[in-house]
Amino acid sequence: MNIEIITTPNEALKESGFGALKSCESVFDAIIHMGHNVLLNVCETKENLHETVKRKPDLVILAVKYLSFKNENDIWLSEYFKQANINFTGSTREVLKFDSDKVLAKSHLNYKGIKTAQYFTAVPGEYKYEKDLPIRFPLFLKPIDAANGNGIDDQSFVNSFEEFQSKVLSLYQTFNLPVLVEEYLNGREFTVAIIETKEKKLILSPIEIVPILSTKGLRILGHKAKTEDTEALKKVTNITLKNKLIDLASDAFRGLGVRDFGRIDIKTNNEGECFFMEANLVPGMTMGSSYFPKSCEIHNSITYPETINLMLSEGISRARSLQTTPQNHILRSPNHDSFSDDLIHLPRVMPAFPKVKTL
Repeated sequence: MNIEIITTPNEALKESGFGALKSCESVFDAIIHMGHNVLLNVCETKENLHETVKRKPDLVILAVKYLSFKNENDIWLSEYFKQANINFTGSTREVLKFDSDKVLAKSHLNYKGIKTAQYFTAVPGEYKYEKDLPIRFPLFLKPIDAANGNGIDDQSFVNSFEEFQSKVLSLYQTFNLPVLVEEYLNGREFTVAIIETKEKKLILSPIEIVPILSTKGLRILGHKAKTEDTEALKKVTNITLKNKLIDLASDAFRGLGVRDFGRIDIKTNNEGECFFMEANLVPGMTMGSSYFPKSCEIHNSITYPETINLMLSEGISRARSLQTTPQNHILRSPNHDSFSDDLIHLPRVMPAFPKVKTL
């Protein structure tokens, strides 16, 4: 199988993705061990994408959502490869909007009867008095579309109108978009990694995320905690709670129309009720720290290479059903006469997968 990983120098991107180049190299190594031909394509120009289309790989792995160019529109990779009739991993452009816009995801799932925290949006000066706010304090404020905890810190928790005004202004000045304002849920943080198999069953791996105490005595999962990896990741042992998380996560995954894989973030209140918070449909894949592979490891004892294998299973299944090229077709690098400079052929037999619960 000829597979290509598409990424870009993504330090400036606010959207979620697999992570830095090192993360993509870990994915690359896992695919090599599966016995496939693979190319890691760090795209900086449109020509890089055109060259991928010319090579016609059986599957492209989208490690980022889009490519951004100065003074030009972003190129959304799922849309680009769909138009080029090339098989790609992950969700379609239409579904990825639920990852990029937290409010859109919440409203969509609310309409389907799936519980999410109460919310509204705000811009500076929109609410003149405390009595005008749709939800009472305490509140939690964050960017409407940023990933990786960007914009979330101790000041995100507000308990007065003055604090509310200050944080709305700060976030708006930074992100230039309306601010998402949620009721503050004073329970626990969870995330659920979900992989859809080629049989259309779901492998779900819920874990609890425990941030360290902030200066306000709160456990806030913000950018600082995520970048410094100070939060603890714990297995969910309570059967009732685990089933609640699995049910809500699978409902959200199906309700949003997610394909292949995704991560659903959930929070509880003091009574233990579970609420959808957001979806991450191009999850971080940094070995040893990113929530998606760590969830699979902690809950289902699935190793990093096994996680990659499972994540690609549906995409590879699509490729095999669509495949029209000869089995011995060899990819060519745009800069080399032989593809051997870009590929390492180390076919190995993967260990048998552990038994995992599917839905």
